[in-house]
Order: sequence, then C-alpha cells, then structure tokens
Amino acid sequence: MLQWYALYTRARHEKAVAEELLRRGIEAFVPLREVLSQWKDRKKLVQLPLFPGYIFVHFDQTMRREVLQPVGAISLVGVHGVLTPIPDAQIEAIRTICRTKRPLDLSPYLTEGERIQVVRGPLAGLQGFLSEQEGRQCLVVSIDLLQQSLAVEVDADSVVPIDGHGSQ
Repeated sequence: MLQWYALYTRARHEKAVAEELLRRGIEAFVPLREVLSQWKDRKKLVQLPLFPGYIFVHFDQTMRREVLQPVGAISLVGVHGVLTPIPDAQIEAIRTICRTKRPLDLSPYLTEGERIQVVRGPLAGLQGFLSEQEGRQCLVVSIDLLQQSLAVEVDADSVVPIDGHGSQ
C-alpha cells in the first residue's frame, strides 16, 4: 500500500534526491519556499526546502531499499525504529499551501490551541491551528512525525472553529 514517508537527506541534497527518485518512478515531494538571498553584488529570490534535510516520498514499504539508494539519502524517519507514515491530509495541506504562493513561515510545533478550518479562498478545506504572528492571523499546519509546523496568513473571516480534535 502506497503511503507518504519522510526521508532524511544530507544537507542541501533534498532536490537532487527527489529528482533521482522521480527518475526511478518513485513519487517524491520537496516543499519549497522563496527566500530573498543577499550576495555581495546582488539580491536574488531562491527556492529553499521548507523542511531542510527532509523530503516526502510516496511508496510501499517493500520499496525501502530503492528509496534509500540515491546519493544523499540517509534514512527513513520513524518512531522508536518503526517506519511511520505521514497522513495524506498533512501532505495535501502542505501541497495546497505551497501552490498558493502565499508567504509562509516555519512555526513552533503546535499540538494544542484553537482548531480551525478554512472555508473560503485558495486554502478552503484546510484544517490546523489558529495562531497570531506579528499581528497577523495564521493557519498553522503541523507535520507530527517531524514535529515541525508551518504558518500561512489567513483572513479572519475565512475560518471557522472546529469542535473536537479531528486529524489534519
């Protein structure tokens, strides 16, 4: 059964590992964000991995060996030595946020707080936590396995609270 997993890579090898996996027919996803980089003579927008050192790979556990073959691939991420899948909804939330091209930031990992769902706009359907950052209302989506979160600004009138603690 195909599931999403996190693959830990050597520093600055995320894109190369993902490209090699794609050449081998294995779906890989590297969420990127644009950052203004300053050199001595110029400034340039560069795309950097949102989660440095990690890529997401969609495969069946029987393909573990093939996933670890590209140069720069180090190990699959698990809990207490057990390979642990990432819920499809968490990967889909990251993909949706990245597609919007809205500015996003890494956020402290959240597991508690006011849960919301976006009901309007390009982020409609996404769930996460509401957080105020620098005077802005943000949707915070967490990748539980990595214990990392990302935040994207949302309009306060486009979200509704969620009762209970459904999964993302």
